[in-house]
Amino acid sequence: MTALIPILLFIALALAVAAWLGGPAALAAWRRARIVRRPFPQAWREMLRRRMPAYARLPADLQWRLKKRIQVLVAEKPFIGCAGLDVSEEMRVLVAAQAALLLLHDHAGYFPQLRQILIYPGAFVVDRSHSDATGLTHETRRALVGESWQQGQVLLAWDEVLAGAADPADGRNVVVHEFAHQLDQERGRANGAPWLGRREGYARWAAVLGAEYAALQQRVARGEDGLIAPYGATDPAEFFAVVSEHFFEQPTALAQQHPALYGEFARYYGVDPVQW
Repeated sequence: MTALIPILLFIALALAVAAWLGGPAALAAWRRARIVRRPFPQAWREMLRRRMPAYARLPADLQWRLKKRIQVLVAEKPFIGCAGLDVSEEMRVLVAAQAALLLLHDHAGYFPQLRQILIYPGAFVVDRSHSDATGLTHETRRALVGESWQQGQVLLAWDEVLAGAADPADGRNVVVHEFAHQLDQERGRANGAPWLGRREGYARWAAVLGAEYAALQQRVARGEDGLIAPYGATDPAEFFAVVSEHFFEQPTALAQQHPALYGEFARYYGVDPVQW
């Protein structure tokens, strides 16, 4: 065994040099490979079982994949407490676990534009400037429980993070919603059309989501109830984020009532939650 140590060290050094020569992407892949080889902490597993019922419903292979994604997100992304909040290990794990639901397919990234996750104890106030039709600028203040910024930040209210994890079937999950925006913002401003990988996929995506979005706007204008939350009618970016919540939390209802829409999201996320 002693004789193997120099060989193993040499191999590790060679891999590190190769990764460095290959650039940032290769170096990140090398670091992630080291992270996912580590055992998943038992304490984290207990957190998931206690706080996130959706974890227990996942098939065994997806449970394993979720845990590996959690390890990478916790290791790579800074979690910052705001308004006096001290970020605990449980906070990091539970946020990462819900965000990782969006990364279960084979070739998922790790939110490459995301630089910080800011966690508040509860709802937080955001100031906004907007111009009216006359060109006058108005300042407004809004209380929010989550927000995603194109500059690389996700803001979350911890009480809503807990509530979203505790009830996996109500169609509301602030982490899924805001991290769906991050996916949408990877290549620019959120517009409801995240990177699909192949050009031909966009025509089908635009046709299906465009028709469903228009139908939702009409339903909301008529004051009618339906599965998809009215907030999804705000704009295409919010439609994508809201439907992502329904996809992971109410997949059977979404598949039954909006089969074409469900099919697009199943292709995009690379999973079929109806089977869980």
